[in-house]
Amino acid sequence: MTENGERTARPQTAARPGSAGSPMLLLDTAAVPSADHVDAFRAAMGQASVPCRIDHLEPDGIRARMHLWAFGRSDLFTADVSGFRLTRTPRHVRMEAPPVVALAVQAHGQGRFTQFGRDQLVGRSDLMLSDLTAPYSFSWTGGGGSRAFQTTYDQLGLPVDIVRKASGRLAASPLHDLVQGHLQRLSRTAGRLATDPGAAALGTATTELVRALLASAAQDERFSRPVLADTLLTRVMVHVREHLSDPSLGPQSIARAHNVSVRQLYKVCAAADLSLEQWIIDQRLEVARAALISSAGLRRSIAATARAAGFRDASHFSRRFRTAFGRTPRDWQQDRRD
Repeated sequence: MTENGERTARPQTAARPGSAGSPMLLLDTAAVPSADHVDAFRAAMGQASVPCRIDHLEPDGIRARMHLWAFGRSDLFTADVSGFRLTRTPRHVRMEAPPVVALAVQAHGQGRFTQFGRDQLVGRSDLMLSDLTAPYSFSWTGGGGSRAFQTTYDQLGLPVDIVRKASGRLAASPLHDLVQGHLQRLSRTAGRLATDPGAAALGTATTELVRALLASAAQDERFSRPVLADTLLTRVMVHVREHLSDPSLGPQSIARAHNVSVRQLYKVCAAADLSLEQWIIDQRLEVARAALISSAGLRRSIAATARAAGFRDASHFSRRFRTAFGRTPRDWQQDRRD
């Protein structure tokens, strides 16, 4: 089955219906008559991306579920789709569309991406950078899933040549795993995070991480050093959230992971009026508070929950918890059971 229609330009975030942060189910083919699948797919892609050709590759029909989650001026486009091919030609590029860059993580299936003369097989959990201001093709057969964070060039603050230079070098950057993990967690909890009052700030922080990754991967001293300095606090905060369960997490390990001195780390935190050690404890307490009343947390000991949140000593955890929330961990659990 082939669909050769041209799609309309991707709308700016502010033009999308609904308030900022509102989740949008673009398409669920299970709820659409099969005769309308092609048109529905085209319409959904028209809301989520830029003009391109769409070819459907599966003889058994189209299966798709797509969401668009707004995070301020950026968005997260999630798609689980049967086999298809997107082709963006020079003619499509000449159509009016905002200058968008998309950093995607493959959720399942294997994709094939071609841009700037490079072919890339995109396996599960791999990152893929698409410069939507230039021609490209992307496809998979059988089925697959992609989670694409889309932002504009003006938000990235990087020139085109740096973005394109970085596109084939993402895996070589020391920031690759940090950004990959962040996008995966953002995708898993997008439904909750996109409706949070902090969604726009989260979108800005994610754009900063993408900016840092691209500047690092491009290995251009004109941009890598200043961008890494500008984004240090954002990267530190993401790193901390990823390693809360590690009881050895602290200023020394954080500074070492980001190749800076402990003095420089404290200086950056002080400029943001952030007490690093207290913030780490606060984050651990929030994780533990949610875990205690989860279905798994209600079945395990409080000491086990404390260890999972990075606390070495259950008594210390209980004291900190009561000081922060006015209840002991056991009382907190009991309140939720009642």
